[in-house]
Amino acid sequence: MKPLKIVMLQDALYTERIFTSEHLKQIQQHGSLSINSRKVPPTAEEVSELIEGADIAITSWECPPFERAILDHCPELKLIAHAAGTVKPLMSPDVLLRGIRVSSANAALARGVAETTLGLTIVSLKNIWQLARNTRDGEWNKQRELVRELYGVTVGVIGAGMSGEYYIRLLQQFEVQVLVYDPFLSVSQIQEMGAMKVELDELLSQSDVVSIHAPSILATNQMMNERTLGLMKDDAILINTARGSLIDEDALVAELRKGRLWACLDVTQPEPPDVHHPFRTLPNVTLIPHIAGATNNGLHRLGSFIAREIDLFVEGRPLIGEVNLSALHMMA
Repeated sequence: MKPLKIVMLQDALYTERIFTSEHLKQIQQHGSLSINSRKVPPTAEEVSELIEGADIAITSWECPPFERAILDHCPELKLIAHAAGTVKPLMSPDVLLRGIRVSSANAALARGVAETTLGLTIVSLKNIWQLARNTRDGEWNKQRELVRELYGVTVGVIGAGMSGEYYIRLLQQFEVQVLVYDPFLSVSQIQEMGAMKVELDELLSQSDVVSIHAPSILATNQMMNERTLGLMKDDAILINTARGSLIDEDALVAELRKGRLWACLDVTQPEPPDVHHPFRTLPNVTLIPHIAGATNNGLHRLGSFIAREIDLFVEGRPLIGEVNLSALHMMA
């Protein structure tokens, strides 16, 4: 294969945060590498200039979509490697029509999401949030009786895509029952993960921990609403590391004010929530600023993933993160 022309389209600040010098060297083994030097999100016009004659385009957050006007500048483009999660903002019908392959680092992001979710699960069951406040206030034994272990409990997972599946596999290290609601997966597929497929109502009524990993699509909008939240057990924990749109936040606030549930929210709708939003003051909410996926040194996972994807592409081997564009409507 002739040396490839590879271009990095994301702004230089993202490149610096995601790709180490070793990642860049790994990519450069396959041809020339052009890097966008500007420190602001690229415009469509700038991308058209940068991508001229490229074989592989590397993208990340805040890149414009690959419309025809851009693609006409790179008729030999074979691969878009996205150093971020969803590729939906980048896609246009022309990408599919021209047979351009697309890979996403969503698997690398999903691992971080799952690991964060496991951490939230453990510390929430152990009531560490409240115990830390108590000890800071001079109490030592107050509410110790509320501590639970990740043992003998039921964990419900809504959506067993990449992050949900990895979370389920992490849970295999513990003696817990795992229930899964995912209409896109079969009973046997979920059994292979070590879990049991159930309907949503059953999952909510039986689970001590409910973790949301479903995609943000029309069918899942506010799937956690007054009715479904009302099905959850008293003292259950709700964790959302997916998207804020999956929860009717007014309904969740109403349930939280009853003191029945604990919510761990990495995402809200919108982000950040208003400074006066009840999520900021309710004592049974753990609110964190959308850091579950990849932050700081964790972003290097994405750079490593993309460098490896380009290796696989050049070697003619299957890509780990290849996106089935015909099924994009079902994906996060």
